[in-house]
Amino acid sequence: MSRNMEQVQVSAVKRTGSQAIDRAAQLLCRVVDSPESVTFTELAASSGLAKSTTSRILLALERNGLVRREVGGAFRPGEAFVRYALRSNNESELVDLARPFLQRLGELTHETVNLGVVHNSMVEQIAQVDSRFVLGGTNWLGRCEPLHCTALGKALLACGAAALPPGRLARLSPKTITRRSVLEAELEEVRRRGYAVTDEELERGLVAVAAPVFRDRRLAIAAISVTAPSTRLGPSALAEVAAQCVAEAKALSELLGYRQQREGAA
Repeated sequence: MSRNMEQVQVSAVKRTGSQAIDRAAQLLCRVVDSPESVTFTELAASSGLAKSTTSRILLALERNGLVRREVGGAFRPGEAFVRYALRSNNESELVDLARPFLQRLGELTHETVNLGVVHNSMVEQIAQVDSRFVLGGTNWLGRCEPLHCTALGKALLACGAAALPPGRLARLSPKTITRRSVLEAELEEVRRRGYAVTDEELERGLVAVAAPVFRDRRLAIAAISVTAPSTRLGPSALAEVAAQCVAEAKALSELLGYRQQREGAA
């Protein structure tokens, strides 16, 4: 084969490789720049690429964590962008990422759903999906509550995201746990089952369940809760709501890059 022919072939390979990178970059930019998730059909139409080509590129981007596919099939920025965005621990970024999970949990339970983080040794609600019921439709957004008598607080305490402040534990209702030894035993149970419960411990008639959101395998960075009157979130409904809450918290954790260790792994 002549040297000229080899040079032509190498040049053709380089052009093909560059074109593939350009196409992948263009699709990625469309996903990242969109304020909402983008469907496969929209991406194929806007890029002008064949559907088979669009599908191959999206699969490659998804494998490498650059895009993620939602339950309905639409695409959003992937884990790599999430990890980059959260380097500054920006709460607004966390709220934006958590919102689809909170909304889905609200649709499943019809109850008030909150995202909580630790702030000044208390738990602060930084996002909320409102209950569909009038009774129990409290606006918790921006409120700070004690860690020891809220489901969000217990979930964060159990997973190492917070520590109890020194001094006596305040009694906010007749059922508030005020003995540290009793609370520690309950936190151990939270770690075992994966979610926390408060049964009228913050105020009479109020029940809540919460599950931690992890960024790595050691510490939780937030928690998701479902709150409702005890008349609706009684023992018969609690297990199902807790399972739904855990599922959404786990899905958000996975988006943030958390991978649960296999049982028995070092």
